[in-house]
Amino acid sequence: MALTEDRNTQRRSGDVVALPAAAAKKFFAGALVARDASGNATPGATAADILGVGRCKAFVDNSAGLAGAATVEIEKGIFHFKNSASDPVVAADIGNNCYIVDDETVSHTDTNQSVAGVVFDVDATGVWVKFD
Repeated sequence: MALTEDRNTQRRSGDVVALPAAAAKKFFAGALVARDASGNATPGATAADILGVGRCKAFVDNSAGLAGAATVEIEKGIFHFKNSASDPVVAADIGNNCYIVDDETVSHTDTNQSVAGVVFDVDATGVWVKFD
């Protein structure tokens, strides 16, 4: 039904999302975090079935817990990660996807890897990755 009076529509900034932690996982502050097929947060790793979500806001230890026993706050934005030594992201990749190697490294090519995010910039020390 259409509005007939003012509505207090709630707002979120969209820069932090909280996901349940996958079972038996440890998350370090600043790490690349992905979402698994069940919707749980998992540390970035070489895998074909996860999707990069953003940067871990604070340390979370769910190494002894079941899925959902802890919550991981994940920041959206543009963050600096290591560039793969064997398959580096290059300037021509700006605007394209890069791929998860581990929770601190991204690569140029999808070789059984999942999307980390979009390459925003590349410099001598790594790759700036945009997470929306």
